[in-house]
Amino acid sequence: MERFERLKELKERALQGGGPKAIEKQHSKGKLTARERLELLLDPGSFVELGTLVTTRATEFGMAEKRFPGDGVVTGFGTIDGRLVFVYAQDFTVMGGSLGEMHAMKIARVLELALKAGAPVIGINDSGGARIQEGIDALRGYGDIFRLNTLASGVVPQIALIMGPCAGGAVYSPALMDFVIMVDKTSYMFITGPQVVKAVTGQEVSFEDLGGARVHNTKSGNAHFLASSEEEAFSILRALLSYLPSNSEEEPPVVETGDDPNRMDPELDEIVPDDPKKAYDMREIIERVFDRDTFLEVQAGFGRSVIVGFARLNGRSVGVVANNPKVLAGVLDIDSSDKAARFVRFCDAFNIPIITFVDVPGYLPGVEQEHGGIIRHGAKLLYAYSEATVPLLTVIVRKAYGGAYIAMGSKHLGADVVFAWPTAEIAVMGPEGAAQIIFRKQLKEAEDKEALLQKLTQEYRERIANPYVAAERGYVDDIIYPRETRPRLVQALEALRPKREELPPKKHGNIPL
Repeated sequence: MERFERLKELKERALQGGGPKAIEKQHSKGKLTARERLELLLDPGSFVELGTLVTTRATEFGMAEKRFPGDGVVTGFGTIDGRLVFVYAQDFTVMGGSLGEMHAMKIARVLELALKAGAPVIGINDSGGARIQEGIDALRGYGDIFRLNTLASGVVPQIALIMGPCAGGAVYSPALMDFVIMVDKTSYMFITGPQVVKAVTGQEVSFEDLGGARVHNTKSGNAHFLASSEEEAFSILRALLSYLPSNSEEEPPVVETGDDPNRMDPELDEIVPDDPKKAYDMREIIERVFDRDTFLEVQAGFGRSVIVGFARLNGRSVGVVANNPKVLAGVLDIDSSDKAARFVRFCDAFNIPIITFVDVPGYLPGVEQEHGGIIRHGAKLLYAYSEATVPLLTVIVRKAYGGAYIAMGSKHLGADVVFAWPTAEIAVMGPEGAAQIIFRKQLKEAEDKEALLQKLTQEYRERIANPYVAAERGYVDDIIYPRETRPRLVQALEALRPKREELPPKKHGNIPL
């Protein structure tokens, strides 16, 4: 019986985390404990804990007195909407959630099991960083985790929730995962904190301005979703998982949405303005074409000239990539190229078809963009589409100019089916700019330059910059009425479901990172 008492005592200690005072402090910051988070995230009663009694082996610098069952991280598996997931949740009430040797071993074990089982990994990060008292053993633990994150990449979905501090080397595990969800005002990520920044550079900056949730969702692009609370973060995660397969060998889930696959929308015929310089909302097209209320946008606040996200088409998961004419006219710049390329590669890794809507005037010009490497960053998108083997469907809505036309899922990069609306303009550059170059001699000698330019621009648009020339060459498979976009995409997607495409054998390519 003494043995049973000992087990009971250890189990109870594990459930208490860092103790009542530490838990109360956690709650006072508007944060839940690790176990409370797992209880909210997983289906009721489904969590199976692993490594409950693991403790640190360190004895230096007072560590012998800081032996907590679980060692500051709760690990195991459970289900979300009935689907198996592997989870770990750092417990800030235990030594600030700091990562030591055994703490890291537990996380690595979860990643190994997820790979074996072919199930998604969800990591809840809330940690002060490496456990200084454990020295090199803590650093080795980070390395073990990073390597397994990399091995799992493209095999099982990996999703990180940042629900507190995530600093120093700890930030690289979320960075290696597929999606990062941050909570406004309570989560932070940075390599070095405000104090170090001030000491080294003299700059004064707050935690929020340096690495808060809004910064990473709008400026750095390190985060993909912004939640207003921990509860909303879990809601976002559940919605995201509903579009994803459990591993790269499975097809994404199919959901009955009740939306007629043959539904046409006459209002789409009027959505593109007659004036080619006038903006419109590409999101309205997306909402009208795909199954109603199924679009889940990813990285909505970053690289905003391109929209990416998941939707359902006739119940099937698809990835959506679209230019956003309301931001910088829908150009491709450094941030939007990175954003779209990464999203395309994720979809391709997990058998999610990609549907692209094109309205792109080109790459963003400027010294800052050129010096920032727009050539290298833009090449990432070319690479991503070119290596993709999932069904690729493209709709050219309006402008498709120059190299940006090529980059946005064109037939030349491997798109399977390309539709164009009658409003499409496909050319090396915009009609007005092209007319100024081609007819510069006539324009120079003309008495009414403006009138002649308008005439020549219209002539260029009618003769070259229209979808019919591209259709004659076979670069566009059909010119369709906007209202019929949904049923035509449904038909094409259904036809391409059995698509199998083999790339040339190689160890791996060398994407221009």
